[in-house]
Amino acid sequence: MNRAIIRGLAASLLLVLAGAAWGQAYPGKPVRIIIPFSPGGSADAQARLLGQKLTELWGQPVLIESKPGAGTTIGAAFAAQAAPDGYTLYLAGASLLISGSLYKNLSYDPVKSFAPVSMLASSPYVLAVHPAVKAATLQELVALAKAKPKGVSYGSAGNGSGSHLAGELFRMLTGAEFLHVPYKGQAPALVALAGGEIDFLFADVAVLPLLQAGKLRALAETGLRRSPLLPAMPLAAESGASGYEMINWGAILAPAGTPRAIVNHVNAAINGVVLNAEVKQRFNAQGFEPMGSTPEALLALLQSESAKYARVIRESGMKIE
Repeated sequence: MNRAIIRGLAASLLLVLAGAAWGQAYPGKPVRIIIPFSPGGSADAQARLLGQKLTELWGQPVLIESKPGAGTTIGAAFAAQAAPDGYTLYLAGASLLISGSLYKNLSYDPVKSFAPVSMLASSPYVLAVHPAVKAATLQELVALAKAKPKGVSYGSAGNGSGSHLAGELFRMLTGAEFLHVPYKGQAPALVALAGGEIDFLFADVAVLPLLQAGKLRALAETGLRRSPLLPAMPLAAESGASGYEMINWGAILAPAGTPRAIVNHVNAAINGVVLNAEVKQRFNAQGFEPMGSTPEALLALLQSESAKYARVIRESGMKIE
């Protein structure tokens, strides 16, 4: 074996050993998790619980920094531009990928500017209707809309929101024409639905108390498999909207270029945290199922979801105001 090859192998071994040592020494100072939302919501609660458990595990403070605004692009840009040393993490959701197709001239790429670390949680949407709507199933709702195009309305949390994309994908897959009514957030959209101003809404599981009180009815949930939180609810994909899937999800990312040893260290920690009984109970109470993943599985999700959102936005002509 010639000396050049030996030197190359030795250098590679040193890099591997250095990376492993780096991972073992991490974290040597406080870590921050950036969230692109204001304090008080489900993302904030999940980040704080994760931060608490990581603090207990690592013996270093894990701090939560809220950087809301501009459709989550402010927080995403901040995280993408942070030093790739493992001390800045980002709690991402669908809005990261949606913004990539809605906003022009972003300073970052929603996929390439980040190193995927691990999934954290997921939850389906629920297609909820006002009790007066004469449809007991998803098929009947589609038939009702086809009988009077634009005569059946759905609300959303705003133009370009996840619930807006959920409605547009539903329209594309069923061929029915609905009237879209955007609101400034899910809370006012739920109030409007309960008051009969709109006919249906793709809502997150905050809708469950209204369903339990009989103020709304649920026709389907939007995952490709039944959620453990909603085991008896039909899937939209099995009820007249073949191939339909639209979920809320949360994942932890790091800036691109973060050493793989650090990514693996954080990944292992998160995959342990999501098995914690307290974490499961508190996530479930918010309507989310805690779940980890490999970095590779998360990258595949980011790529597939990004392509899906881009298609819906392009084919629907969706724009933000």
